[in-house]
Amino acid sequence: MNAKAMDKNNFLKMIAAGRDNALLRFTLGNLYLEEDDAASAAEHLRRAVELDAGYAAAWKQLGKALLALGREDEARAAWGEGIAAASAKGSVQAVKEMQVQLRRLDKKRQP
Repeated sequence: MNAKAMDKNNFLKMIAAGRDNALLRFTLGNLYLEEDDAASAAEHLRRAVELDAGYAAAWKQLGKALLALGREDEARAAWGEGIAAASAKGSVQAVKEMQVQLRRLDKKRQP
């Protein structure tokens, strides 16, 4: 078993033991994204933002996972929430990154 799989298993055990939190879910979501498992990533990232609606990085990654699943409208909504969360915290770079993703979606929609 590789280190990432062991990490995932440990994180899942922590959740099962009741030690759930936004950072843990964000980390799991990223691990699943790295493995191209967008459905599992989206599940954990969605939980991360439920636990902490101001977690801009989780919103950004949730948008990526949803886009990978072909759920463009949901990705757009996630990035919109993420921009609001990042703006509230003054995270200019996170705002810019999500705005870029939204512009890419807009260009893709144009004929």
